[in-house]
Amino acid sequence: MAAPATEHVRNIVLVGQDGAGKTSLAEAMLHVSGRTPRMGTTHDGKSYLDYDAEEIRRKFTISTSIAPVPYKDYKINLLDTSGHPDFIGDTIATMNAAETALFVVDAVAGPQVMTTKLWREAENLRLSRAVFINHIDRENADFDISMAQLHARFGSRLGAVTIPIGVDKDFAGVIDILRMKARYFDKDGGAERVEDIPAEYVDAAENARDKLCDLVAEADDELMMKYLEGEDRLTQEELESLLGKAITQEMIIPVFVGSTIIEQGIKGVMEDICTYFPHPRDHGAFPLADGAEMHIDELGQPAGFVFKAVADPFVGRLSYVKVLSGVLEPGQELMNARTGKRERIGHLYVMMGKEAADVKSAKAGDIIVIPKLAETRLGDTLSVAGTLEVAPLPLPEPQYPVAIEAVNKKEEDKLGTFFARAAENDPTLRISRNEETHQTVITAMGDEQVNTLMIRLKEQAKVEARLVAVRIPYRETITKTAQAQGRHKKQTGGSGQFGDCWLRLEPNPGAGYEFVDEIVGGKIPRSYIPAVDKGVCEAMEEGVLAGYPMVDVKCAVYDGSYHPVDSNEMAFKTAARIGFRAACEQAGMVLLEPMASLEVCVPEEYAGAVMGDVSTRRGRIVGTDSNDAGDTIIIVRVPYAEVIGYTRDLRALSHGAGEYSIVLEGYEQAPANVSQKLVEEYKASRA
Repeated sequence: MAAPATEHVRNIVLVGQDGAGKTSLAEAMLHVSGRTPRMGTTHDGKSYLDYDAEEIRRKFTISTSIAPVPYKDYKINLLDTSGHPDFIGDTIATMNAAETALFVVDAVAGPQVMTTKLWREAENLRLSRAVFINHIDRENADFDISMAQLHARFGSRLGAVTIPIGVDKDFAGVIDILRMKARYFDKDGGAERVEDIPAEYVDAAENARDKLCDLVAEADDELMMKYLEGEDRLTQEELESLLGKAITQEMIIPVFVGSTIIEQGIKGVMEDICTYFPHPRDHGAFPLADGAEMHIDELGQPAGFVFKAVADPFVGRLSYVKVLSGVLEPGQELMNARTGKRERIGHLYVMMGKEAADVKSAKAGDIIVIPKLAETRLGDTLSVAGTLEVAPLPLPEPQYPVAIEAVNKKEEDKLGTFFARAAENDPTLRISRNEETHQTVITAMGDEQVNTLMIRLKEQAKVEARLVAVRIPYRETITKTAQAQGRHKKQTGGSGQFGDCWLRLEPNPGAGYEFVDEIVGGKIPRSYIPAVDKGVCEAMEEGVLAGYPMVDVKCAVYDGSYHPVDSNEMAFKTAARIGFRAACEQAGMVLLEPMASLEVCVPEEYAGAVMGDVSTRRGRIVGTDSNDAGDTIIIVRVPYAEVIGYTRDLRALSHGAGEYSIVLEGYEQAPANVSQKLVEEYKASRA
């Protein structure tokens, strides 16, 4: 496929709920255009786009695939994305590379949670939008109800450009409202037939045409005034000349209808994409890291930004690039704005699912794949001088932490290497090593993302690993003043060990650890005082009650004795540990639990259920608010241990519509039942 001119490229991201048929729509377009010899299907594992082993097993899209669809003189880059909430980061990153978001909505289920979430993302990115109502041939499908649901959810700017001829088992074709013709596609694979509108559908078609004209007329002020003054509705020429402008300026959101499985209504979508949807130069400016903006520029120096990166087991690293300016060609050297290092382009690929085809160039506005860029990562910008840098991708923060450990401890390094590489390619994956708890912690979007990683860890890195609970960072402290002697005496023949110190402990709330030297008269030589301090610090780090570090303690050494031969730093450090633990037993030891500020955003109808749930988790509601979308924001102070894995529970409570963020915020004394359980677990582990 030759590199098309910018105005002949259409970058369309397919978005919506899992199961709505995004991949099927892309597969149908590929087949109808002649790009593939058959219609690929997900349910039987024979999809061109859902080719990954995990996608075949789960029967839904995990990672974005590209389907370059040739249609007449145009190239439609279909970006088929995941509709699962665990993989929303990849979907949002991909949306940054498109000019239009085509939402696929099931005709029976209507617009669901992910459709709404991604609609807001498309609004924020100022993408043009369109809707394809799929599965109109299913039992209980109803076009009028689907349109009413879309209007209720997304406003009045949606206008049908096709309506169905029959629904459910009677679905036979679609009426093209723009051209006022009926279109049928032979179910046996024959050519499409274009005929006059059946008499019983003329009124419905006229009504849809009037609505379309109302919306499109707003794109021209002069024409709108004439229209409002009672002149006839738009002529065919006026409607066609203004529709593209109206879509680009988001004055109208065209709605198509059809069935991907029987390939009805597909050709009309492709025609309208090429004729009326915005090309890359029509799209708004890209925000840059320095606060400036840039538009697609065919005449500029070569530049592009990486919106997706994958590690292919056969080809190596693949960088999916939106060309921002100029022409990319093999042999060019571009500088990475983040690293300041140059990368040489060896090959350019056009991807179709997993199939890669070499091409000689890619022009501004197009999407291309560059293999084997050594230092380039997702979100990076490549340009001639390295001074151009696109602003960071607006991605959600993962909130679902799990700890992982290799079954064979010798493979811990391999485990770390695998997840470090995975985090480079996944915009919503964090990997860290908690030195306090000695755990490797993955923070992801949810269970499915974690499970997919675990399977790939086993298959690709050949490492057996298991998930374990994240250890909560409790703390210990004292509530009373107490004192005790620490005496260490050991004789082994020859020089022995002797250390003797008296310690007084006091609560030191909010001030951390403080050590005070109150020795007078040389009862303990000055050279041994630091050893007493160090012994206390080591004892505090180990904890006394349940093995957690101690905080907010003031310790004074006020008396003691020493031996001129047997005393040394080690002896006094040991004595300090003994004395500290003895004093703690009298000082009212308590456990402190980490507290979190939890902010939950849910639709109003779920707010009551969420408030009730956080109350059962010992949460205190600090306040409530609402956002521009009408969602309720609930702010809660709650023990971190109660909400560390809140993703799963919130999705169940809110039917997937809720979102939340957590910030650790101080400590409070743990209740007796929590403390008792942790103390018993600690004693059992030591036994």
